[in-house]
Amino acid sequence: MARRLSPVGLDFVQSAPVRLVFSREVGAPPDAVYRALADDVTGWPQWFTAVTLCRPTGGGAGREVRLKGGTRFQESILAAEGPERYAYRIDETNAPGLRALVEEWRLSPAGTGTRVQWTFAVDGPAPLRVALKLGRAGLGRAFRDAVTALDKRIGSSKA
Repeated sequence: MARRLSPVGLDFVQSAPVRLVFSREVGAPPDAVYRALADDVTGWPQWFTAVTLCRPTGGGAGREVRLKGGTRFQESILAAEGPERYAYRIDETNAPGLRALVEEWRLSPAGTGTRVQWTFAVDGPAPLRVALKLGRAGLGRAFRDAVTALDKRIGSSKA
């Protein structure tokens, strides 16, 4: 059964009880990375292996996301400021324990490429907070693998 999460805003990215921040530089320019994140929503499963479905909802104001293992999210887009920032809030999920979750992708030029920073901002009960902190390395690996695959996908689409 899907549960509603707290309708937090963008400020939650800075104030969340758990903030996991990861960054990586890629060769693709910021505008290409931003287009892949914000405009090619249905393409996410091609580069983020945990994602099995991603599609826009509400005329692009939200997204429906499904992950391997059956986790589902209904999201609202909080920021679509190309090519610098893309952020969304989880409104509804079947994942246990979550009270609030916002993900923010920040893009900045890095030479001829892009520095991609992903912030995973979460609130939940103490056991969930501990589990997320312990799972930091796994989330970081998933982020690095996804961004590397995205960079390859963008590079191959230019060929």
